[in-house]
Amino acid sequence: MASSVLPTPPGSDPEWQTELLDLDAYLARIGYDGPRTPTLETLRRLHRAHADAISWEIVDSAVGRRIALDIESVQEKIVGRGQGGCCLESNLLFAAALDRLGFPLVRHLARVRRGTRTVRTRSHAVLLVEVEGQLWFADPGFGDESPLEPLPFTQDGTVTVGDWTWRLQRDGDDWVLQSLHADGWFDVYAWQLEPHYFLDFDMVNHFSYADPRSVFMPPGGLSHLIAQRGDEKTRLVLRNQVLTTQYPDGRLEHAELTADEVVETLRDAFKLTIQPEDAQFLRERFASAPAAQQAASAQKSAQ
Repeated sequence: MASSVLPTPPGSDPEWQTELLDLDAYLARIGYDGPRTPTLETLRRLHRAHADAISWEIVDSAVGRRIALDIESVQEKIVGRGQGGCCLESNLLFAAALDRLGFPLVRHLARVRRGTRTVRTRSHAVLLVEVEGQLWFADPGFGDESPLEPLPFTQDGTVTVGDWTWRLQRDGDDWVLQSLHADGWFDVYAWQLEPHYFLDFDMVNHFSYADPRSVFMPPGGLSHLIAQRGDEKTRLVLRNQVLTTQYPDGRLEHAELTADEVVETLRDAFKLTIQPEDAQFLRERFASAPAAQQAASAQKSAQ
């Protein structure tokens, strides 16, 4: 158990294919032009830049494309095409960049809680990173509840960015990331310090975004269209045709979007490059379905 806590030396495990990452292109994609030394300040700036530039999204699955986790596919999609990615894609890309920059790290799989103790399948990727002899928790890829900067990997390790605060807690054998909501601490997800391999991530990817039993997959073969991101003041979640904005004081605003507005929102609010053929597919998919019906379907699947 203890060995899984200790980050592996950078570049030491060929199964993650980090040598195939175009580091310069990745750093340009997130708008980072700072130092490339493995310091805490570098980690913070990279984490913040990645979270700001790359939204959580499953557009590929919503238009009928398979999500792939090999590093060449991930960087072609996120870096080359300007899309975002699910947490597995986003955080594995971030891990590859940290690896190339000389940060020792390990990759773990987490179970999403979102405020409940219901045991769910492992579906999220998190990172432990060693910086100057200390361990830090990193996760720029969860989406709306993602910490915008890394947290010290300790009981009560806390970070505040803008109007949001996150902390780490122990729960038996689990580590839990919590986010401070208006009504108190909110469990985001939990994980254990056990070894995971690329094959484990690949199996999670298949179940989450291809298996009909997944919460992301309504009847019909295409996933829900979902995109998420957060900044210092707001958190945005698009579920099919409904855009929800969450504020630190607990307020929620819901907007029902037309098919055209869905595409515009993906481009503008979520900073995604949407290919013309995907835009047309999404317009046609949502033009025939009322927003309220799409929202009800997405909500039912998420429960």
